[in-house]
Amino acid sequence: MSRKKCKKGQQNEGPRISEITDSSLQSGVAGSKEEKERGMASCMSPKLQMRFKSSFMGEHLLRCSRHQPLPRLFRYNPGNKHVSMQLSRTLSGLTNLFFNRRNLDELPNSKRKRLRPGKLSPRRQVPKNIPRPPYVNSMIPPGLVNGPEVHDKEGIEYMRASGRLAALVLQYAGTLVKPGITTDEIDQAVHQMIVDNGAYPSPLGYGSFPKSVCTSVNECICHGIPDSRALEDGDIINIDVTVYLNGYHGDTSATFYCGDVGDEAEKLVQVTKECLDKAISICAPGVEFKKIGKTIHDHADTYRYGVVRQFVGHGVGRVFHADPVILHYRNNEGGRMMLNQTFTIEPMLTIGSINPVMWNDDWTVVTEDGSLSAQFEHTILITPDGAEIMTQC
Repeated sequence: MSRKKCKKGQQNEGPRISEITDSSLQSGVAGSKEEKERGMASCMSPKLQMRFKSSFMGEHLLRCSRHQPLPRLFRYNPGNKHVSMQLSRTLSGLTNLFFNRRNLDELPNSKRKRLRPGKLSPRRQVPKNIPRPPYVNSMIPPGLVNGPEVHDKEGIEYMRASGRLAALVLQYAGTLVKPGITTDEIDQAVHQMIVDNGAYPSPLGYGSFPKSVCTSVNECICHGIPDSRALEDGDIINIDVTVYLNGYHGDTSATFYCGDVGDEAEKLVQVTKECLDKAISICAPGVEFKKIGKTIHDHADTYRYGVVRQFVGHGVGRVFHADPVILHYRNNEGGRMMLNQTFTIEPMLTIGSINPVMWNDDWTVVTEDGSLSAQFEHTILITPDGAEIMTQC
């Protein structure tokens, strides 16, 4: 990505994209109470991690079963923290080490301060005539659905439509990025553009997620909840957009510069985008999924960047998260790509530690050492000749 300042965009109502749903388918996408509630929790232990976690699901990744209820299958106790993601605060002194006030505020050899939670606005409403995904209003996410998302010709056209809308919304959101705007204002604009085009913002009501888009600033790896924090000159921000249009999800994200960023941040963002592009370029029918991870990891290693392992790509289409699990690092997992299959690739790179820490909001994930993180994501379709990016304008 080339270095440039984002232009100021509209902040109230986004553009309508009526041609997406019509013509394209006819041809056949601190110290406050809030801070205490959302402040950082304890560090994850590798011994306690679940192996795979979707890039949107975070700690909530559960695999669905028709034969066994989720609470018993996954030893999930409603109201308690998932043991796979967090240590009990009585088990470790790491809380004091990582989360005392000085550590929250300051970063070694940097003028940048650690990210801290702001205030949340009320949940935004969606017109009643807009169809909802089945999981809306359930506090438990539906999990990773068994089986790939493979489409017929009609399904492919619906995927193109949802993907294109997601891409246009993301492009519009990027124009809003400038010093002084809050991530909540970005959420408001994204929400309005999505519903104005007859779609539902997929993150809203996915489990306990309270907003319509994920906004992950600086050291936030993924799943940042939009709030009252204003962006500052030199920030980087990943905006993750998913729309549910005509029964199909389109999922995409990009990292944007806010004002003038430093060379270190600019290079990280550039290389992360290159990792995604290189991974997409090797996709085709019959290709092993593990080649995606090797391609990304090899390129990241060239620049000595870390590759986050706990959050992965996934099948997407009629459901938000399905097989396959897409690992972004070197691995020996099996599985090959299928013709007309759709899934996401969404590498997350860091300058420093790849170890994630989750805030008490159960969604926001930041780097353990406060180092910068960047992410890019596309939904792709496997075609006879390779792969088609479905989430581009």
